[in-house]
Amino acid sequence: MSAAPDLARYIDHTLLAPAATADEIDRLCDEAVEHRFMAVCVNPTWVRRCAARLDGSDVRVCTVIGFPLGATTTATKVGEAVEVAELGATELDMVLNVGALRSGDRAAAGDDIAAVVAAGHGAGALVKVILETVLLTDDEKVSAARLAVAAGADFVKTSTGFGGGGATTHDVALLRETVGRDVGVKASGGVRSREAAQDMIVAGASRLGTSSGIAIVTDADAHDADY
Repeated sequence: MSAAPDLARYIDHTLLAPAATADEIDRLCDEAVEHRFMAVCVNPTWVRRCAARLDGSDVRVCTVIGFPLGATTTATKVGEAVEVAELGATELDMVLNVGALRSGDRAAAGDDIAAVVAAGHGAGALVKVILETVLLTDDEKVSAARLAVAAGADFVKTSTGFGGGGATTHDVALLRETVGRDVGVKASGGVRSREAAQDMIVAGASRLGTSSGIAIVTDADAHDADY
């Protein structure tokens, strides 16, 4: 049973668990088609499989770059971005170099984003920047979001779901105020119910990353992981 198609189009149907199996990834793709979710979001190793299974549908393939810590080198992130785009990913969720930002090295953090954005856009992919807001002060969240905008990113995203916290309406509203209306805001981590999803949208989210997408669109109880 599928419901709330408009809400469904906000959702990146997500499975980033390290032990996910091929059968679970196939089911994720089939569910995304059935419920008309915007995208599936998977680890890079599954991109080719998802692209093949979703061929002919309007569900996008999203994957993660420098995940979950954001602490790989810029060259590694760029190489990952190029490879997954060639495999069929059309959306790339990269993790900010959180340590550089918190050290006050805005140039390093910004250059890291800009390099991945250039690689992603050069391959025709949309790029989202995961800020891992649970690790940042409000001032750092604003600084990171401004760096993402300056680098030409398409979205800022709250969380990996692996950092010890997830999206809050406060953070979504703060990011929306910072990036304006032309850049997307993706709320991710802990969005498990229709009420929570709607609260995030009201706060300014234009995309939701969740493993509870079916529960959200059918208004059922969710018991999925945060990621």
